[in-house]
Amino acid sequence: MKTPLKRSSSSRFTTRPAAAGGLRAAGGPRGWGFKGLFWNGFRGERPRCAGSVALCVLRQAVRRAGEVRAAWLCPVVRRGARPPRPLLPRSCIMADSGSGDKEEAAPAPKKRRLAGGERYVPPPRKLSTGVSFGAEHFAETSYYFEGGLRKVRPYYFDFRTYCKGRWVGRSLLDVFSTEFRAQPIDYYRAAARAGRLRLNEEPVRDLDIVLKNNDFLRNTVHRHEPPVTAQPIQILAEDSEVVVVDKPSSLPVHPCGRFRHNTVIFILGKEHHLQELHTIHRLDRMTSGVLMFAKTLEVSKRMDEQVRERQLEKEYVCRVVGEFPEHEVVCEEPILVVSYKVGVCRVDPRGKPCQTLFQRLSYNGRSSVVRCVPRTGRTHQIRVHLQFLGHPILNDPIYNMDAWGPQRGKGGKVDKTDEELLKALVEEHRWKQSLDILGVLEEDLSSSAEGKDCDDPRDWTKPVQADPVSKTSCPARDPKGAAKDPEGNDTDACPLSSSASLETLEKNKELGDGETQNRQGGEQGSEEKDPLCLECKVTRRDPSPKELVMYLHALRYKGAEFEYCSKMPQWAVEDWEE
Repeated sequence: MKTPLKRSSSSRFTTRPAAAGGLRAAGGPRGWGFKGLFWNGFRGERPRCAGSVALCVLRQAVRRAGEVRAAWLCPVVRRGARPPRPLLPRSCIMADSGSGDKEEAAPAPKKRRLAGGERYVPPPRKLSTGVSFGAEHFAETSYYFEGGLRKVRPYYFDFRTYCKGRWVGRSLLDVFSTEFRAQPIDYYRAAARAGRLRLNEEPVRDLDIVLKNNDFLRNTVHRHEPPVTAQPIQILAEDSEVVVVDKPSSLPVHPCGRFRHNTVIFILGKEHHLQELHTIHRLDRMTSGVLMFAKTLEVSKRMDEQVRERQLEKEYVCRVVGEFPEHEVVCEEPILVVSYKVGVCRVDPRGKPCQTLFQRLSYNGRSSVVRCVPRTGRTHQIRVHLQFLGHPILNDPIYNMDAWGPQRGKGGKVDKTDEELLKALVEEHRWKQSLDILGVLEEDLSSSAEGKDCDDPRDWTKPVQADPVSKTSCPARDPKGAAKDPEGNDTDACPLSSSASLETLEKNKELGDGETQNRQGGEQGSEEKDPLCLECKVTRRDPSPKELVMYLHALRYKGAEFEYCSKMPQWAVEDWEE
């Protein structure tokens, strides 16, 4: 049945739907019909020209295909207007009505046409902002306790990084040999042959490959973490917004450097099931006391605003050398960072302004307990100011050392350059076999990449560095002669026997299988050694629990609407004796 036409005062032609058949656009060729289409899905004014009829057909096809609602896609075309181009691909327009449940896949990005022999580099991936650790991270390894220490079983870990700007155009061999000298180059060759080095998720077979911008590198290492005190983390308060804990000494707040599982964040997640916490403030690794976390980003932002406006007040207690003055002492000496990597500061006119208030609480004849209230938040502010006043913290592993000279930095007098001071500090701890307490490696001073992102804790190869402090790492070495070469590098002085030995070790079939296993044995001695790991060949002296405690404690954290306080530590009791 054909659609009758009639004149209209408002438009040239009008159409009427047929009773049971299709419809035909008035003014179009005779016989132009669309079977099976009806107007019941069309909203608004009926079409008045052939172009609008075609658009209606498109709308019906799109709606039947289930791809997108067409109400916003194809507006009614007025008389005399040119129909717009279709906004959907041909595959969508021609979609069959039965394929509405299938979602059209996004087209793959086109690869740039490469010249002969040119290597393709995929575009960079969007990395997740912020830090959030979940069950898959906590399951990497487990803890065990021995001699009053919390220890982490060695585990396999992937360090990942994009190619740094200064690496572009250089070979992997050149980058490893100049910037990551903690391991002999034979180690990196063996790691590549073992499949532990990957470039853009492809195994690296040749270290002579030249790096390009956006190259993504992955380095699988056998990771060892230093021990920390076995003292548990006590939860002082918890609600829907915050978690407040009493942090033991020797524990970093979050993963950094050689520490990952032996941190407050990981221990709270693994043992207290507290995840996705936001740090409001931080404490030095060797400082104990009140530490506060936000449970949501909104609370974290609100607390950060209070920190910036200095509405929060911290109070510390410490035990210092000698008899501290009875009256209140205010120190306003500027503090300059000597090394971010090692974590050493000093009083210097070029430093940042800061202020600390001190008040003596007690004196036992040899040492004093002092209350400290920092008005600013500079790195090591309390410790540096106490050193300047001539009363360093009694067992401070940095600011109460002979490396500072006879006066130990009193009055800011240090007869050494910054480089000489850093080397002297490392040498003193190296002689005492206590670099783990200092928290640095000797390679931190000898690396040629000093000042070039090396202070970044996310440096992807830093944890594979070997701490040279060991009496058994090199049998021919005289332990008493450790202090004779202050610039010596034991990793270079006592490397692996030869590259052939590495090649023999890498043939071990257990190498590849072990990379995805979590060591869950009961004793450290039962842990399987990694054939390529230099750390597995080193025997270290464990620090005593006493060595991991510094006499500085965050006693109180106070804000406009809260106040949290911990117990006074044992060493702060008035009649305490060491």
